[in-house]
Amino acid sequence: MQNVGGIDRALRIVVGLALIALTVMNVIPVWGYIGVVPLATGLFRWCPAYTLFGIRTCPLSAAKTTG
Repeated sequence: MQNVGGIDRALRIVVGLALIALTVMNVIPVWGYIGVVPLATGLFRWCPAYTLFGIRTCPLSAAKTTG
């Protein structure tokens, strides 16, 4: 089930890739590899934190559950 929508997904992928790239280029320390988390949640369109809090930014999933 998807719970991450379009703009949210794009931002997660961009931020994740940016953090990983900055870490690989030694601009930021190793903690930048945390960018794998937003990258993965953007690619899979599913965020476990959103599930815990009942948040959905994906209009298709919201339409399926309400209609």
